[in-house]
Amino acid sequence: MRLKIVLTNSKEEKIVLPIHYNHLLQAFIYNNIDKDLANFLHNEGYKYQKRNFKMFVFSRIFSKEMGLHKEEIIFDKEIYFFLSSPIKEFLSQFAEKLLKNYEFKIYKSNLNLKSIEVLNLPLFKEKERIKMLSPLTVYSTLYKEGEKKKTYYYSPFEKEFKVLIRENLRKKYISFYKKDLKFDFEIEPLKVNKKCEEIIIYKNTVIKGWLGIYEIRGTPEIIRFAYDVGLGSKNSQGFGMFELCT
Repeated sequence: MRLKIVLTNSKEEKIVLPIHYNHLLQAFIYNNIDKDLANFLHNEGYKYQKRNFKMFVFSRIFSKEMGLHKEEIIFDKEIYFFLSSPIKEFLSQFAEKLLKNYEFKIYKSNLNLKSIEVLNLPLFKEKERIKMLSPLTVYSTLYKEGEKKKTYYYSPFEKEFKVLIRENLRKKYISFYKKDLKFDFEIEPLKVNKKCEEIIIYKNTVIKGWLGIYEIRGTPEIIRFAYDVGLGSKNSQGFGMFELCT
């Protein structure tokens, strides 16, 4: 299930956000759901062995106009983003809170809810072209004796990229549905180059991800789940949302 949220500046002015705004948008989402559900998702989540998954993903922020000034992004007076999850209660609570509260402050801007829309679910096929709406990231944590741990982020052109995405999606599926299944899922970069690489700072942590267009293959059930929950790692921090190419 996917929502489109449109916000406007209550003063009819440009909307200003820091360049690295993922943590602000994540906080906005958590602050607009029930505290018990927020605590469950943030602190527990859906467990698979030592991992826990929040089971939601959000896009970048979009606007008709965007400009940079120092460490900030200057948007038009209207912005929108997408939020997806397989947890219907999560999205229902979020929508109800937004409709009830109506006015919000994010960073320097006082915002009003203009609209919130439940998007029609696409008819998924076994092979789809997708466009990333937020960067796709997968990584490994490397340990060397006597040194600090290091995080290595894979590019779409390394074989580990597709392997880790498939394994991550399988773990999320098992943790959510509490069942395993024959899991065939493949991803290939189609229109991806160095310009698609994004570097995001999330709470003082540098995260590398990739935009671009990819081909994915799998059962319609698995592709729908990926659509709802996101591909790759750090979905609840604003990574891994995609849309189908039309």
